[in-house]
Amino acid sequence: MKIVAVTACPTGIAHTYMAQEALEKKSRLKGHRCHVETQGSIGIERELSQREIDEADVVIMAVEMVVEGMERFENKIIYEADIADCITNTEEVIDKALELVK
Repeated sequence: MKIVAVTACPTGIAHTYMAQEALEKKSRLKGHRCHVETQGSIGIERELSQREIDEADVVIMAVEMVVEGMERFENKIIYEADIADCITNTEEVIDKALELVK
């Protein structure tokens, strides 16, 4: 499956990047492709292309703030996750998101 995600915490430092790394690593281990955009105090990094978004089976939103560019995700299946869960319960977050696709 193809997954895209946005991780964002108000300061955009530790949790944003820890969640990004965990989602990418665990997705890869489970045989999925995952691209993660990070947002925070320094803005958007690793911005998802519209093609990546369009081709994704599901979008994981692990955010604690307003996300820039939410209109890019219209008509997509979105799973809203707690950013801390993406770090500590990554596999469960991915499994729950993918359940929405079935």
